[in-house]
Amino acid sequence: MSKKILVVSDSHGDDKNLHKAISYFGERGRDLELFIHLGDSYKTLEMLQGLVDCPVEAVRGNGDFDQALPTAKLIKIGEEKVFITHGHRYGCKMGFDMMADIARENGAGMVLFGHTHMPVEEQASGVWILNPGSISRPRQYDRRPTYLVLTLEDHHIEHSIVRM
Repeated sequence: MSKKILVVSDSHGDDKNLHKAISYFGERGRDLELFIHLGDSYKTLEMLQGLVDCPVEAVRGNGDFDQALPTAKLIKIGEEKVFITHGHRYGCKMGFDMMADIARENGAGMVLFGHTHMPVEEQASGVWILNPGSISRPRQYDRRPTYLVLTLEDHHIEHSIVRM
């Protein structure tokens, strides 16, 4: 059976679409294995945990004030190590090399980041670079809020950007 992981970023305190995305996975995200917020939520970890009935991973964005949230961390999704960050401290608007290098140096095959408000699905030197875009303030051409769904199936992670 596949396991679903919801990844969002840059909600900026506007939670209407965040609640909608969570509800796609049942009431309070009951069908989710994990909920990941990549920063600029304007919430504490406890507030994010209060939104769902599954574990939560979160990092601090440039607009967040909760010092308890790290700016980056390594997590495990299935057997895969994943580097999560908001991205602003790693030059994400100029390119993804620094984040990809950190991932590789730590044995991670995936980077999840936010900050740019635009979805990204790229592979660089064997590392997936994924950005869910912004759930509340999108900047890409169609201005549709987006989020990322990771599907863990038999130790393999599939990913897809969802446009709302």
